[in-house]
Amino acid sequence: MIGRAVLLLLASLLLIAGAGQAQAAGYRYWSFWDREGDRWVYATQGPSMARPSDGDVQGFRFAVSEDSAEAARPRGTADFRTICAKTPAQDGKKRVALVIDPGTKADAPQGETPPPARTACARVSPDATTAEALATVAKPLRYDTNALLCAIAGYPEKGCGEQVASSRESTPAARKDTSDDSGPSLGLLAGIAVVTALGAAAIWQVRRRDQA
Repeated sequence: MIGRAVLLLLASLLLIAGAGQAQAAGYRYWSFWDREGDRWVYATQGPSMARPSDGDVQGFRFAVSEDSAEAARPRGTADFRTICAKTPAQDGKKRVALVIDPGTKADAPQGETPPPARTACARVSPDATTAEALATVAKPLRYDTNALLCAIAGYPEKGCGEQVASSRESTPAARKDTSDDSGPSLGLLAGIAVVTALGAAAIWQVRRRDQA
């Protein structure tokens, strides 16, 4: 009986650990970023509320992300002078450099293919929001009833912030660095070792009792 209980415990441990590592809930959406120096920072306001200054660089990235801390960042050139080189300054206007990254095929909705990433320089009124700047260079935009940005330049054609289940290997967190995630965790291995040891001890006790 003891040996059977230990074996059942071991099986439960393996099933729980495997299920936890195999699947992770995420959301497919356009994340919004500010460029600070040489790095991207997740925006603290939505594009309909943010009011960038002349010379700012902002980015959008479409991907499946579990949360803002693990969200995939925009790729490509993010230098204001490069992006707005062909858009001269104009009195009474501001220029905002935008990086639009539709992401990869792995994160695309079923049946859709992401268009190439691109940059654009929006020249808008001084009080314009990021959403208004984006509308001048990447129509059509699509929003849901809660003003969530669902599509940029028509991509994706449908869906908006839907929850999806994805393997850890396809999440943005896994893409950063998988050097420490190539096998079971140390805690999992230690737990298996303990349960295995208990199972061996239980079997030894049963055999000892039978021999007596």
